Amino acid sequence: MTRATAGARAAPALLGLLGLAVFALVFEVAPRLGVVPADYAPPTSRVLAAAGEQVGRPAFWAALADTLLTWGTGLGIAVVAGVGAGVLIGAVPFLRAATATTVEFLRPIPSVALIPLVIVLYGSTIRSTVVLVVYAAFWQVLVQVLYGVADLDPVARDTARSYRLGRRLQLRYLLWPTALPYVLTGIRLAAAVALILAVTGELVIGSPGLGKEIDLAQQGGAVPAVYALILVTGLLGVLANVGLRVLERHVLAWHPSSRREVTPS
Repeated sequence: MTRATAGARAAPALLGLLGLAVFALVFEVAPRLGVVPADYAPPTSRVLAAAGEQVGRPAFWAALADTLLTWGTGLGIAVVAGVGAGVLIGAVPFLRAATATTVEFLRPIPSVALIPLVIVLYGSTIRSTVVLVVYAAFWQVLVQVLYGVADLDPVARDTARSYRLGRRLQLRYLLWPTALPYVLTGIRLAAAVALILAVTGELVIGSPGLGKEIDLAQQGGAVPAVYALILVTGLLGVLANVGLRVLERHVLAWHPSSRREVTPS
């Protein structure tokens, strides 16, 4: 990798950090100047101090572990189900036509609309929140996989048939490499949605996790703690997105979308 290439890749990260610094500065100055009430929008320094206090609490780490468990379990189930259903439906034209209307009907239904149902079924437990996470994340993966399967080159498909490749070989060497970029995109989108629903479910249902801690802090009037916990959830989302992008570049190093021209030094 040349110095110019390394600089080009580092530039977006530096700009992102600069944007965060400006955002933090604005929220430090605005309450102190009276632009927003400090009682309801504390300065960044107070939020960071509250975050430091949260790190020292065992209850915070227990809540973080619960949120990660809910998030990871729901996302894992959604990915397995979405990839399996997407490949099966996308590879069979009859199933694709038969399920198109059903998918378009169910996909826009917000997961929060299921909260009364899951509370009746499972109560205020992690299982209830996992159901919400699975429902929301599943559609992100399924739709992307369906797009990936539909993007299969017809010439390559006809060539495989002319050479009488079996279903298993076509799946491994033809369909899967075509659909893999879409699968990874679906996982990245589903990870963000899964985190949102995990925290939302904890906040509304009262299942263990960061969302419940946010609700308890709000009820106790600990406004800086509320913002500190929200900050933690945001950092989780950023870390997940960065990690999945790194994984995506590594797994798709062979794919044209991941290649970069390297100019000679």
